[in-house]
Amino acid sequence: MSFFKRLLRQPLVKQALGRLAAGYLRLLRATNRFTFEVGSGVAGPPSAADPWLDAQLPAIFGMWHGQHIQMSLMMRPTDRVATIISRNPDGDINTIALERLGVRVMRASGARGRRRSADTRSKGGAEGLRGMLKALKAGESVAFSADVPKITRRCDAGILTLARFAGRPIVPTAVVTSRHIRFGSWDKACLSLPFGKGAVVLGEPIFVPRECEGEAFERVRRHLEAEMDRVHVRAYALVGRHDRAAYYDAPIAPVGALPEGVA
Repeated sequence: MSFFKRLLRQPLVKQALGRLAAGYLRLLRATNRFTFEVGSGVAGPPSAADPWLDAQLPAIFGMWHGQHIQMSLMMRPTDRVATIISRNPDGDINTIALERLGVRVMRASGARGRRRSADTRSKGGAEGLRGMLKALKAGESVAFSADVPKITRRCDAGILTLARFAGRPIVPTAVVTSRHIRFGSWDKACLSLPFGKGAVVLGEPIFVPRECEGEAFERVRRHLEAEMDRVHVRAYALVGRHDRAAYYDAPIAPVGALPEGVA
């Protein structure tokens, strides 16, 4: 392990960086002029979204990787939101920052190092699923990345499975700012910058019937994937920018008719 990595894993360093990250996110929220758009409605100030948003709660807010670090920018002071972060030491800084911003963080177990068995992955996934189900049952919303790790903008089955068992809607979510730095990471992550325009776009709620399986499940997955892409395109349009991360992706496959009971 390099000296830099060892330094980042020191408790005092992690605490300092977590506090710094939380302060920076507060700065972004205070210095960007945010517009909210919900469902298929007209964009407006954040308060205009309150009645629509209250009707969906508790909900599952799905975000693409590279956007998830900005989830606190869409929160209202009264919102109860939980998320899940790996117990890997690299997640400690994010945990500290989010907890200081009022997000309850659940830590799911995972394997350390390069070798990860299927059994370990399944245990970590089951633990995370149980935690999020418990949060939704208690009236908390949950927010987390919806795509497959290391495969950007391909919707994972995990978020659909959660919605299927919880009976709560998935709300496709995009939070963007006009001024940002785009990284070359696999998820094309963004670091938002202060003193610009911001947009939060919440798509139409998507319910997953309890009996949804097989091809019907895949159609819902593709529908969610398309709606996730749509809200990101719309959010960038509201701030006068293009969704540059989408340029790296293959065209979206047409979405067939949804199974009965899917909204």
